[in-house]
Amino acid sequence: MGQKPPAASLKPKLQLSPLAIERGIERLDKCIGELSEFNILTLVDGESQKLDSLTLTIKDILERCFGENSSAYQRFIAAANLRYGGALEILSGQVPDYSGNVRKNINRSLGLLKAAQDTLQEDLAEHENSIVSTSSDAGAAAALSKRVFVVHGHEEGPREAVARFLMQLGFEPIILHEQANQGRTIMEKVEAHGQVDFAVVLLTPDDEGCAKGGKPEPRARQNVLLELGYFLGRLGREKVCALKRGTVEIPSDFAGVVWESMDGNSWKQALGRELEAAGHEIDWNKVMRA
Repeated sequence: MGQKPPAASLKPKLQLSPLAIERGIERLDKCIGELSEFNILTLVDGESQKLDSLTLTIKDILERCFGENSSAYQRFIAAANLRYGGALEILSGQVPDYSGNVRKNINRSLGLLKAAQDTLQEDLAEHENSIVSTSSDAGAAAALSKRVFVVHGHEEGPREAVARFLMQLGFEPIILHEQANQGRTIMEKVEAHGQVDFAVVLLTPDDEGCAKGGKPEPRARQNVLLELGYFLGRLGREKVCALKRGTVEIPSDFAGVVWESMDGNSWKQALGRELEAAGHEIDWNKVMRA
């Protein structure tokens, strides 16, 4: 069958698709069946067209499955050595034992082909495990947290209404002043409890402010605007919903932020849509009943 190439010149094993691996396993199985059923009595002086055909088939399968001159190919290619020429026996004047030696070659070939099948089965299992692992990772990534951070000012009414609505939908509202301080600053508390996938920011007219010399206008508290900016940066605009009650000055830096009015009851449907757009499952029957 030729001299085995040095290890340095061996090529890497082919990386087949699952479909190609399954096809290789099927072809090997068919080849194993034909070898197992081969009738030794059909040999004529060690010659057999069937064995010659199987030799070519085995070489082709191994090349397609593992790649010619790969280490795996070299490990299994002896399976193609089926015939027995009996040259040494003829030279020494003996009668070659064609049947016995071909039978030995066939048995060796069967063992190697089954080992090649096992190798392909392992490759197929690795593909399946990779798919399961990828699906698990994707599923874990898709499992969004039910914790929703509620940024609020002084007004208790809007804060309690939003918290109650979120709880009715199965979410856990995180309200900062309800969390223990533990000696931390406001922003340290925000960071500690900010492991959420969505934030609702309530813009209520708690303060007044204006440019120097201007007329004071209602505006949200500065900590609310700071936390709005924090969650916009952390979560992205698509995962932050700003709800505005009454007349509130919106700083120019946040002019691009989409907000919904809390003057009325439509804010619930708006918040439900934003949560759904962010990837959360929403029971719209609960939204409409809230």
